[in-house]
Amino acid sequence: MSDTPLPFQLRKIGHVVLNVSDLDAAVRFFTEVLGLQISDRYPESMVPGGMVFLRCNTDHHGVALVGGAPQLTRSSLNHFAFEVGTPDEVFRARAWLRKQGVPIVFEGRRRAGCQLAVEFRDPDGNNLEIYWGLDQVGTSGYVRPPSEWRQALTLEDAVAHPVAGPRMPPISAGDS
Repeated sequence: MSDTPLPFQLRKIGHVVLNVSDLDAAVRFFTEVLGLQISDRYPESMVPGGMVFLRCNTDHHGVALVGGAPQLTRSSLNHFAFEVGTPDEVFRARAWLRKQGVPIVFEGRRRAGCQLAVEFRDPDGNNLEIYWGLDQVGTSGYVRPPSEWRQALTLEDAVAHPVAGPRMPPISAGDS
């Protein structure tokens, strides 16, 4: 193991996404039994089987459920995500992962939650994410409407075209 410090610091496990065989039953369990609240839904036209984002704090989602896996007898992991403290750290994490030969499967910004992210696989093929800037939901329950989602397919595009609302801090040229 190297004594060189990592160019980013993982702050917490931010969210977990599960593949489920019965999306409606899973949503009922997480909302009615555990008390999570729904932040957003993707229809089947966006994600085969649909997807529901759930929260238990101010983060847009702590758990997300992806339907359309009827062959499953149990839920399976879609991915889990680690939060970092700045957008610069997401760029540095991407550079570090590339240097380590880690396969990157997505970078940029998806839709609901609007976080800046890099997604990759561990040696067993598990999907992982490092992100910054997940939308927060206040006590009013206000969630950013889909009309304000702005998907981006690179980190550079995500920074160049921020979503409405609070702006991301600038990225320094040496960090990309």
